[in-house]
Amino acid sequence: MAATLAAGLFFYSSCTPAEKTDTKDYTQYVNTFIGGADNGHTFPGACYPFGMIQTSPVTGAVGWRYCSEYVYEDSLIWGFTQTHLNGTGCMDLGDILVMPVTGTRVRAWDAYRSHFPKDKEAATPGYYTAELSDPQVKAELTASIHAALHRYTYHKADSASILIDLQHGPAWREEQYHSQVNSCEVNWEDAQTLTGHVNNTVWVNQDYFFVMKFNRPVVDSIYLPMGETEKGKRIIASFDMQPGDELMMKVALSTTSVDGAKKNLEAEIPAWDFEGVKTAAHNEWNNYLSRIEIDGTDDEKTNFYTCFYHALIQPNQISDVDGMYRNAADSIVKAGTGAFYSTFSLWDTYRAAHPFYTLVIPERVDGFVNSLIEQGEVQGFLPIWGLWGKENFCMIGNHGVPVVAEACLKDLPGIDQEKAYQAIKKSLTENHYNSEWDIYDQYGYLPVDLIDREAVSKTLEFGYDDYSAALLAKKLGKQEDYEFFMKRALYYKNLFDLETKLMRGKDSNGKWRTPFNPFYLCHGGTRGGDYTEGNAWQYSWHVQQDVDGLVQLMGGKEAFAAQLDTLFELEATEEQSGGELWDVTGLIGQYAHGNEPSHHVTYLYALAGRPERTQELVREIFDTQYKNKPDGLCGNDDCGQMSAWYMLSAMGFYPVDPVSAEYVFGAPQLPKMTLHLADGKTFTIIAENLSKEHKYVDSITLNGEPYTKKTISHEDIVKGGTLVYKMK
Repeated sequence: MAATLAAGLFFYSSCTPAEKTDTKDYTQYVNTFIGGADNGHTFPGACYPFGMIQTSPVTGAVGWRYCSEYVYEDSLIWGFTQTHLNGTGCMDLGDILVMPVTGTRVRAWDAYRSHFPKDKEAATPGYYTAELSDPQVKAELTASIHAALHRYTYHKADSASILIDLQHGPAWREEQYHSQVNSCEVNWEDAQTLTGHVNNTVWVNQDYFFVMKFNRPVVDSIYLPMGETEKGKRIIASFDMQPGDELMMKVALSTTSVDGAKKNLEAEIPAWDFEGVKTAAHNEWNNYLSRIEIDGTDDEKTNFYTCFYHALIQPNQISDVDGMYRNAADSIVKAGTGAFYSTFSLWDTYRAAHPFYTLVIPERVDGFVNSLIEQGEVQGFLPIWGLWGKENFCMIGNHGVPVVAEACLKDLPGIDQEKAYQAIKKSLTENHYNSEWDIYDQYGYLPVDLIDREAVSKTLEFGYDDYSAALLAKKLGKQEDYEFFMKRALYYKNLFDLETKLMRGKDSNGKWRTPFNPFYLCHGGTRGGDYTEGNAWQYSWHVQQDVDGLVQLMGGKEAFAAQLDTLFELEATEEQSGGELWDVTGLIGQYAHGNEPSHHVTYLYALAGRPERTQELVREIFDTQYKNKPDGLCGNDDCGQMSAWYMLSAMGFYPVDPVSAEYVFGAPQLPKMTLHLADGKTFTIIAENLSKEHKYVDSITLNGEPYTKKTISHEDIVKGGTLVYKMK
């Protein structure tokens, strides 16, 4: 059976760029519970790298706290769902809740929740287990790309059953929880097979088709009553079992059809081989994690490899094994490059996660980029936040643009650069929701009296997209387009207030927003305001494309650095800030490491001639904002962006300007790292004398030669070599 399974999974197995045969178990350093408390919004369950399935426990589902359906401190498990988002600040998925139950059957669906002892809960990449105290069942989960495999050991067999809940899904409010399913069809094809189709709407309108198979026949089933607004069916399926018996269940998903789900299941989990599927998932995770070898303490290794793990949970492959998927127009089509990916939290991930992918998993990048382009061709613009092949319009900017441009500017193979550029140009010149190009072009900024919220942040975010388009236009010889987009990339200057030295809202008559409170924390969805999940202090540094220009606006390097000092030292009262904001966390002064617009800011000191302050702050962030415990993340992981910041910063550099293919030096945080790159090359990073006392960079050599630049290029890294930091 294991041989059959391996054959089914072979097409999807990874092969590390350096063709490593290392047998070390790097998964031992992954703590899947990091981020499962406070506001990390991660989940501990089983998944496969870039897979469609994330099967994981549910401890709650209503409210922002439960975006991933799991909070470590909770004492009840509601059941196990098959799909989850990793570290997001909004919610969706949570499809097909199942829960093993025993004892007298009741018709109240929420009566089947169970306590679970925390010392019996455990997880590793590709595997999760917990003991459910109330039904006395040991639950175990593992996964392939498109399918989950559950194993339930019933310690008692009194009316052994499974609750199948197709109404369930995370929701903002209780009433939404009971009304998010639009339609639900199920069919018992035989005594061991349930199939169905559900359409629901939370963040996007989602269609999923499923096949669920049991390793023993269902002897009875009942349908629980639905609430007035509910359309999702809840079924109690019962089995003839003895104490100690195992019930196994396979669940495969598809966006296209029940037949698609069946193909996925047969290709990936044809046999009832739980250990085989678990081993395949473990080995695939280990293959990826082995691409970076590090020296460090156990806590440092755990933080690093958990970040690596979180970064590779998504983007998710939502096309079937034959390449078919449901696109943004609800048409069933074949992916242009064999696989279609979604779950693109681009406002977050363009900053560091996608640059990290170009270094460590370059063979996946063409699939990601071509998926963005394919979705863009259907909906008329590149994805802003792509989920399940659809657009949810969350956040601002059009940050599919820098992701696509970066891949082209780095000349990664498998991408039609002209086609990519046309998708970029259309995205940045034709109006669509939250992208008012006519107003932007007319005024050279978004006026606060014409754009009712986030006008300053949108202007600044648009500038980076314009700059990304300009660089690709120049590469392709499109001089007129280059000049057009580069001009727009400098529109940020129109919102710089010389008096406060901050980015400030301006109306269509050119008058500043008055009164102006630079501490007030704005949130487009709830508080309105001119900024996105932040305030003027946090957003005024969002000029990744022209740091030198921003330095000059502020009066030169000394004044610029002084303003940065104020950012990291300035405290705000609750009255000034308007109170706490969920997404603005990890504060050092007004710097907010828990939210992405701040992520490049520590590195601006290095560009302004004060690299030692960058190095000092990076160490402080490592020591205070990332810890090996469930509440160890200071903010949402946001589909791997928080994690990517950690990994790249640990290497001693960070992409302040991702599309430039240059990484700004900070300070390494580990004594030695080896990156196994494409074509068998390696890039080794050594920090000589690194310690608590020796945390500043004294000098740098690259391949034995002195290196005095502020940045290191992508090209210098991927061609291999040795980078040595001498610490002082």
